[in-house]
Amino acid sequence: MATTFKTFLNNDITSTKTLLHEAIPLTGTIASGTYNLGGATTDTYDGTNIKNYAHGMFQSVYDYPYLSSSANHIYDLTVGYASGSVLSGTEATTNMQAKKINMYNQMAQVLVGYDATGSIRNFDQDGNLVDTGAGSGTKLKDCFFINFARLLAKDEIKKGSFTIKIGTGSYAAPFADTSGGDGILTISDSGKENDYRVNSPAGEYAILSATAGYNKEISPAPACGLIFYQAGIVVLSSSIFLSGNTSALPGILSSSDVPFRPNGTYVTASLTGSAISASCNYLRNRLYDITFNNTTELNSTIHFCRVNHNDYNYSSNPTYLSASKIRVKNNTLDSPIAYFTTVGLYSSDNELLAVAKLSEPLKKDPTNEMTIRVRLDY
Repeated sequence: MATTFKTFLNNDITSTKTLLHEAIPLTGTIASGTYNLGGATTDTYDGTNIKNYAHGMFQSVYDYPYLSSSANHIYDLTVGYASGSVLSGTEATTNMQAKKINMYNQMAQVLVGYDATGSIRNFDQDGNLVDTGAGSGTKLKDCFFINFARLLAKDEIKKGSFTIKIGTGSYAAPFADTSGGDGILTISDSGKENDYRVNSPAGEYAILSATAGYNKEISPAPACGLIFYQAGIVVLSSSIFLSGNTSALPGILSSSDVPFRPNGTYVTASLTGSAISASCNYLRNRLYDITFNNTTELNSTIHFCRVNHNDYNYSSNPTYLSASKIRVKNNTLDSPIAYFTTVGLYSSDNELLAVAKLSEPLKKDPTNEMTIRVRLDY
C-alpha cells in the first residue's frame, strides 16, 4: 500500500476509442450442406445444426449440431410481409399469414420505427422513410431477414465489408440457373463506408446493391435490401428472386428492366404457400457464402503518471533499509535510488482501484524524470 500519493491533473488523463475488426466468413455449406440429413434433392435440408421452434416464427442456424456443447449460434432467418403487401391474402389461402405479417411488423418497428400517426413504417428501398406522397420511394413490403448473433457481429458490422452471394436457380439445384444467367447473385454494401443513413431507431444502416449476377447494362446497380450495422440485421427484398414480370411484387426496378434471372415462380409460392421454416429453407439452401468484418469498440482511459526528479526516490518497503541505512547507498553522499515495478491507481479517498505491472523495473533517482503511460480498457 502506498503512503505517498500524487493527484492527477486534468491534462494527465485522456480518453480514446479503438475499433477492432475481425473477418467473418460463413460458407453456404454451414447452413445447407455440412450437417444435411435430407439429401440434395429433398425438401428437408434440416441438418442437426438447423433449429426450428414450436412457434414457427424463425429458424436458427448453428455452426455445429445445436445439441452439442460446442455449437455456436451464428444467425437467425425469418420471412415476413406487410399487411399492405400484394401477397397479403386470406388465412385460408396463405400459410401462416398472421405470423408472417407479425414478423415483418416486429422487424419494422425496431429498425424503422413509427410514423407521426403511430403506425409502423414499412422498410424503404432508398432509406426515405416518408410513407406517402412525393419522394416516398419504393417500399420493401416482402422481405427475408437475416439476424446475425452478437457472437459474430460484436458491436456492429463494419461498413463497406458485407457481401452475400445467393443462388437464384431451382430449389433442387440451389445454384443452377435454368434461364441462362450466371445463377449467383452477389449483393454487398461496397462503397457505403460514408454513404449510410442515420434515421433509424436502431442506429446506422445502408442500402445493399447487386454487384454481380445482374444485367450489367443497368446503372447504377439495383438496390436489393438494407443492412443495419449496429443491430446486425440484413433485410433482403424478395424481388431479388423475381424474373420477368416484377409487377407481381413491389420490386426494385420496372418489369422491363429484368435485373435478375432466377426461377420466376419461387417468391409468391414460398412466401404465401409455405410455413416460415420452409421459406427459410428455400433461402438458406441458396446461400453461397456470406462475408463481413465485425467491429469491437474498445474504449480506453489513458493516465499519464508523471514522476518529477524529486518524486519517489525513496521506497516505503521495509527491506529498503538495513540497520536504518539505505541498502543501495555505499556512502552518505550517494543519491538515493529506487526501482519502479508497479503503478497503483487510487480513488479520491485513497482506495486502490487498479494495478499496473511494469515489464521490468525502472531505475529512479534525483537525476531523472519519467512519464509512465497507464491505459485502462473497457
